[in-house]
Amino acid sequence: MSFLVVIIILALIFDYINGFHDAANSIATIVSTKVLTPFQAVLWAAFFNFAAFFIARYVLKEFKIGNTIANSVNADFINLEVIFSGLIAAICWNLLTWWFGIPSSSSHTLLGGFMGAALAHAGALSRHGVNVINYAKVIPTFLFIFLAPLIGMIIAFIITLIILNVCRRANPYRADNWFRRLQLLSSGLLSLGHGSNDAQKVMGIIGAAIIWYEKSQGHEMSFKQFIDANMWVPLASFTAIALGTMSGGWKIVKTMGTRITKVTPLEGVAAETAGAITLFLSDKLGIPVSTTHTITGSIIGVGATRRLSAVRWGVTINLLWAWVLTIPVSALLAAIVYFIVSLLR
Repeated sequence: MSFLVVIIILALIFDYINGFHDAANSIATIVSTKVLTPFQAVLWAAFFNFAAFFIARYVLKEFKIGNTIANSVNADFINLEVIFSGLIAAICWNLLTWWFGIPSSSSHTLLGGFMGAALAHAGALSRHGVNVINYAKVIPTFLFIFLAPLIGMIIAFIITLIILNVCRRANPYRADNWFRRLQLLSSGLLSLGHGSNDAQKVMGIIGAAIIWYEKSQGHEMSFKQFIDANMWVPLASFTAIALGTMSGGWKIVKTMGTRITKVTPLEGVAAETAGAITLFLSDKLGIPVSTTHTITGSIIGVGATRRLSAVRWGVTINLLWAWVLTIPVSALLAAIVYFIVSLLR
């Protein structure tokens, strides 16, 4: 029981780190366009991160993404050591990428860590290795590593072109003021999507741990039954990510807000709206996507409406490398941690 408590605390710590690691996703454009100060922006984003709980609970009435994460590994290969090792690996990778200002995916590092530890537990070379991963849950997530930024980019490109055509005769000064106000709405929507998508991932990990513990005590439990019996888990998860967002992540804000492409208030509205639409779509489908990948694709989309050279492709290619490496590196780290934990327990 004490180890379960440690895992829950560790999961909420990861959730908090996820918040300040991914704060840049919600506020990078609104800070770079000087609509809000960094301090005002993180408060704004944190409020909507927490408000996402009420959207998921009372509007969508389900936590599909949490269910996907909880069931990404077949139940026979889950135990507390697996979950603990996956969390340690995910926390290490998140802190490392935050330190170097690399906007990597908290979602994929968590998923990679979980799968890597489970494979180590099963023995990746054994006959069971191929059955460890629940591919029906995992394959859509892998596909959306590439689809989410692409969808965000296309939607942002289209929205920007529509806005430019509709407003081509508008007074530039008045239009700029309007788009500054609209950025408050679009960044709020993006933060709602971020909170709903990312807080649920931690719910899924905590759910996997509690469901395993209950099973060890002779009580079978589905993910929905776990949520209904433990409403404190989603509340704690959404609170932790909101508190983390309030802590900010200024190195990543700089990369997202200025280094990929320069963003105007008009383009900020387009990028944030496109990112929010993509996140809400993935939430409805129950596919955990990277908020980082999504908003990066959206920022590239608005930059590309000016000219392709407006996007700093060297920075973007470096980000792509970080995205590709996140899952395998996290999986390897988790496997190493699992073997160490197994020796010590």
